[in-house]
Amino acid sequence: MNWDAEIKGFKAFLQLEKSLSTNSIEAYMRDVKKLAQFVLHKKYEIPPTQIELAHLQEFLVWANELGMNERTQARVLSGIKSFFKYLLLEDLISDDPTELIEGPKIGRKLPETLSIVEINQLLDAIDLSKPEGQRNRAMLETLYGSGLRVSELITLKISDIFEKDGFLKILGKGDKERLVPLGSVALKQITIYRESVRSHQEVKQEYIDTLFLNNRGSGLSRVMVFKIIKSLAGLIGLKKNISPHTFRHSFATHLIEGGADLRAVQEMLGHESITTTEIYTHLDRDYLRTEIIQFHPRS
Repeated sequence: MNWDAEIKGFKAFLQLEKSLSTNSIEAYMRDVKKLAQFVLHKKYEIPPTQIELAHLQEFLVWANELGMNERTQARVLSGIKSFFKYLLLEDLISDDPTELIEGPKIGRKLPETLSIVEINQLLDAIDLSKPEGQRNRAMLETLYGSGLRVSELITLKISDIFEKDGFLKILGKGDKERLVPLGSVALKQITIYRESVRSHQEVKQEYIDTLFLNNRGSGLSRVMVFKIIKSLAGLIGLKKNISPHTFRHSFATHLIEGGADLRAVQEMLGHESITTTEIYTHLDRDYLRTEIIQFHPRS
């Protein structure tokens, strides 16, 4: 049985109605196609509009037998639930079969974070005698100082820096704009980079307004930023598995630990839901517990 029409409609819905990024849309497509693969494997010969709760329960058993871990199963099920909500919205089904399905119970994985000392060690390890060193310093100060996603960092425009007001205009997920504070330290490093390095580069026309460039005058890739951070971690002997996103997690964690309002942090990170931001309150509680155990006289 062909699922192409429904999957194609779902993809258009995610693009036009939800304005999701290409990566997010591809993830949803993989989730739904996994269910279609299961139906084909079982030779059920039914369209998505005839999927019932029993089929979904059997699908989860099948996914488990394939060796799919609980976290992956939960993510796939989330995509499938979105698909059936779309079918319901389009009046292609009258009941949502995913309503009663229970996914695998998984603990909430807390993101890796860096201490302020570790961040300073990483920054101090940068070789500022090289042109790319000053660029890397400015990039990491911006990542940590404004809590940007790596995709937001590499597409950051010079015209979106409001030096006087101390803000960056960021185009985030779903093409949603937000303003985030730009600290004086990050601004200082950006200024040094622009004046001492970037102004001497031959820049390709399409990257004239892009802030951070490679040595060929083009934009940086996500992979390049990842490699820069991994290299610095190796230089200081850091055992944590870190990435550009670790600086964003550290930004949020340090704000919460310092007493920042959760709604303000949500706004700065560009989280659509407050529940996404609330994970940092768990980190904060772990931090407080550690401090109490270490310093309380009765611990």
